[in-house]
Amino acid sequence: MAGMLYLVPTPIGNLGDISVRCREILAQADFIAAEDTRVTLKLLNHLELKKPLVSYYEHNLKERGGYILDRIEAGESCALCSDAGMPAVSDPGEVIVRDAHARGIPVVPVPAASAAVTALCVSGQPTGRFVFEGFLPTNRRQKKERLAALQNEERTVIFYEAPHKLPTTLQDLEQAFGPERSLTICRELTKKYETAFRTTFSGALAHYENEEPRGECVIVVEGKSLEEIEKEKAAAWEDMTVEEHMDLYLERGLDRKDAMKQVAKDRGISKRDVYQVLVERKL
Repeated sequence: MAGMLYLVPTPIGNLGDISVRCREILAQADFIAAEDTRVTLKLLNHLELKKPLVSYYEHNLKERGGYILDRIEAGESCALCSDAGMPAVSDPGEVIVRDAHARGIPVVPVPAASAAVTALCVSGQPTGRFVFEGFLPTNRRQKKERLAALQNEERTVIFYEAPHKLPTTLQDLEQAFGPERSLTICRELTKKYETAFRTTFSGALAHYENEEPRGECVIVVEGKSLEEIEKEKAAAWEDMTVEEHMDLYLERGLDRKDAMKQVAKDRGISKRDVYQVLVERKL
């Protein structure tokens, strides 16, 4: 009979945050699959547990993944851990979970801390709708494409970043979102020197000119505001004639009546005024 794959979250900083259930699963599992066995061993020592460890990380996914799943199919239970937070979220565990489902192996999640959600709730940014981007691509072209796709995102956007890459990433984000976009930089979450620094991109870059970034960071960026959207709409037509403005909406599929209504709204004039201009120019 097949065993079970447990997704066991580990503390994102403070080892005291480990839950009772997480400890129980780690104690009961036949073996533990870990992204970095050295990190997981420190946690096991803290919990006074001894368990066989199998490394499972980005560069051995195929080899070790098959080995781990074979053992589970033979009847053993495995606790899958990441270095910090939820396994399978911005983590190599994503692949083994997918492969476990393909084999019909039961997967059981054990909820606990996530750096992304922890940072979001302390950020002071809107929390009702958000999108998680994790680490941006290291390839410059791919990073540029990813940020271009996010420029019109209205939801709060969450990124992860290492301290030595933070200044460069902030520069890239400033170019994508603008210098006055609000963001919160959360670092060393749940640890002794935890901070949540709410500022703008221009403020963040000025801050790190005089201070070296330290600790793993979560960057929580406010989505595009309605004010920004309206400004961009205005910029799109402010150099147009009324006729060109009408054509803009007609090309988007609006009928003539609705197009006139939208042009009037954009320009802060009445529909009668729009109609009069069009009549005068024999449109």
